[in-house]
Amino acid sequence: MKPGVVQFVRTDAPAFLSELLETLAERGRSLLGRRPALETRGRSLTELADDLLSRRGEASGTAIAAALVARFESADEAELRSFLAALVDRFGPDRAAIERAIAAYTAEPSAQHAAALHVAAEPRRQELIRRINLAPGGTAALVRMRAALLRMRDDDPSFAAVDADFLHLFMSWFNRGFLMPRRIGWTTPINILEKIIRYEAVHAIRGWDDLRNRLEPSDRRCYGFFHPQLVDEPLIFVEVALTKSIPAAIGPLLDPARRAISADEADTAVFYSISNTQRGLAGVSFGNFLIKQVVEDLRRELPGLTCFVTLSPVPGFAAWLAKNPDADISRAAARYFLHAKDLNGKPLDPVARFHLGNGARLERINPDGDPSERGMKQSKGLMVNYLYDLDAIEANHEAFAEAGTVMASAAIRRLVEGAK
Repeated sequence: MKPGVVQFVRTDAPAFLSELLETLAERGRSLLGRRPALETRGRSLTELADDLLSRRGEASGTAIAAALVARFESADEAELRSFLAALVDRFGPDRAAIERAIAAYTAEPSAQHAAALHVAAEPRRQELIRRINLAPGGTAALVRMRAALLRMRDDDPSFAAVDADFLHLFMSWFNRGFLMPRRIGWTTPINILEKIIRYEAVHAIRGWDDLRNRLEPSDRRCYGFFHPQLVDEPLIFVEVALTKSIPAAIGPLLDPARRAISADEADTAVFYSISNTQRGLAGVSFGNFLIKQVVEDLRRELPGLTCFVTLSPVPGFAAWLAKNPDADISRAAARYFLHAKDLNGKPLDPVARFHLGNGARLERINPDGDPSERGMKQSKGLMVNYLYDLDAIEANHEAFAEAGTVMASAAIRRLVEGAK
């Protein structure tokens, strides 16, 4: 293993848990084999869901959950849509139970009756999701199930209620306490490296040589977050370049012919790509934790680093500029970041919302940052730097969260003043 590269090591805990769940499933299948009435073969997703909620035994429940997961993996679009519709109606909250609980609480507003109301109001599908999670591979299957749900949600607004329950549970199961940060290097197992190539969402990785150029040199780093139930699946990863100054363009950073510098020479850490890998976990935020974790790790490893910035795309700028033309791209961009808002009063640009919400400051606009075909199409070649000033992160975050204040450098604010 090369110096400075931390190899991804798989712990025994996830394997032990997986083996335990598989043992329970096998035991359950054995029990089901003795009970023909509970045969799972040939049953629809909705029928298996009914069976799963009717079982109390852990072993038989795990076996039915495993059968449901297997059925889900082979289901066609029509059955998936039918199952999701059943989650809306058949597995929603028990209205009669809610009304009884409301009446009891109204008559006597005690803590006990409040707790009973809370239980009654929970949709049955939440317990169903919890039980599916008991199956071997259940967590990964549920993430894929939500990805299918998100794909169909636009066609059927009623699916939004089901999605809210998935998101509610996922935000507990995938919170920071369960996630494992890992350094990803050239010696990381190949199955994970293949997924880094596949999932890179900002600057496409063009084969193994390109990946090696981003991982192996002394001035490059890559970190990811992993979950114990998806141990070989990075949930999010960030690529970092160590430089001597704040870069204005992505080309020189990714140039395979560039000259690498020693990590000790660098004074700046540049987050140039952050990729979420699981569509089914949309809305569950990992990036803020990952950036803060990486900053902490880099500061311990390289005390000479004094500047932490991004080199970020501006995915919505070209579309906005078409409706708000301006001959000066930099001035138009300053107006876009400081004044273009969505329906919630937040910056229109999604990348800006992410970094500003994490406490960064909009530091510099780079008009010719990404002249690639994709860069020109989405942002007219524009890229920006967000600065993570460690002494101001908390204050910036509070100002943005409470008042929607966009923290920007004086140079960017002068561009807006000049436009006036």
